[in-house]
Amino acid sequence: MSVRTPRGVVGGAVAAGGVLVAGAAVAGAVTTRAARRMLGTAHREPAATAVLDLDRVTRTVRFEATEDALLPGVYSFWFDGARGLLRVGDVLERRGEGVVRALLDVEGDPPPSGQGRFNGWVYLTPDDLDVFSDDVRLQTTVGAAPAWEIPAEGFDSPRWAVLVHGRSSVRQEALRAVPAFHAAGWSTLLPSYRDDGEAPGSPPGRIGFDDGAWLDVEAAVLHALDQGAREVVLMGFSTGAELVLQTAARSRLSSVLSGLVLDSPVLDPAEAVAHAARVDRLPRPVRRGALSLAASRIGARVLGDDEPLDRPRPASVRPADLRLPVLVLHGDDDGRAPFEASRRLAEERPDLVTLVPFAGGRHTRLWNQDRPRWERAVSAWLRTDGAAVAALPGPHRRQARRSQRA
Repeated sequence: MSVRTPRGVVGGAVAAGGVLVAGAAVAGAVTTRAARRMLGTAHREPAATAVLDLDRVTRTVRFEATEDALLPGVYSFWFDGARGLLRVGDVLERRGEGVVRALLDVEGDPPPSGQGRFNGWVYLTPDDLDVFSDDVRLQTTVGAAPAWEIPAEGFDSPRWAVLVHGRSSVRQEALRAVPAFHAAGWSTLLPSYRDDGEAPGSPPGRIGFDDGAWLDVEAAVLHALDQGAREVVLMGFSTGAELVLQTAARSRLSSVLSGLVLDSPVLDPAEAVAHAARVDRLPRPVRRGALSLAASRIGARVLGDDEPLDRPRPASVRPADLRLPVLVLHGDDDGRAPFEASRRLAEERPDLVTLVPFAGGRHTRLWNQDRPRWERAVSAWLRTDGAAVAALPGPHRRQARRSQRA
């Protein structure tokens, strides 16, 4: 005799199973979103900030008092879907619920109020620097990559610097570094590289922690040699620092490299991801799940990378393997790339690594926060003037001045 299962029991079991499946799907979606967010540690789109008032007569602009609006220094502020920008100077005062900054320049037609986003880029093209430049194309293993070539004064310097932007960024990021190198008599080359939106794409279709992008940096070094370079310094911002380190470790042209400059460097991608997750205050179970997903081969494919996050990395920073002088510029409040990694590197290789800390410096915003200190450090290091680097004034925390009306 067959036994009929009560319809309600079947329905209840199906419903319970559906809840479990739905719960697992939601948890999986949360973990995947968290992993993608964490893997975007190097350059995260800043939060929107509202413009409360813009006064062209007094050359000031008042923003809502967001974290970005309160940062000291010089920045660009994009509006109208990134079709226009304001260049703004230091904080002048706090006024009511807003913060007033100096207005340096306007491109486009900003509304008297609206929203936009702060960015560390101040220069958009070499023309903004009032220097001669040439648009060139570098022959890489994935095709021709656009680059800016900015010769030194006199056009015949044997010293060249290749300036490498970070992941999810573009060449404009590195324009801030040009004046220091140019003043020291160095020619500069600012390359694009695979998957950055300008250069050809690589097979994975994303930068991720790509194991091939360093070849595009090598192509930039080869171009500099073709132009007469006999000495080349590599400089990298954020994950561009990882590409610089990879190039120094793996390139057949490494013998012509004389040093490395690293700004806000991501020295260990896995450590940087975990650090950013803590800064973002993601719950520990979500952090663990996201890291596990990124570390698995299947998870890496889901996230768009071709290799797991914790795969053996031939160019990971091994202090004992360093062979070149290294200048590290890093803020102790980076928020994306842990400052402690740079401190450890300097402590383990004091013979080669010079660390210049910036108190309160945020990720890749060191030049913006304290341009004189940044440029003096680079200039002295290029002169191999260790005494001048050591004599730099200690880092100080620059804070926004508060108006009496605040």
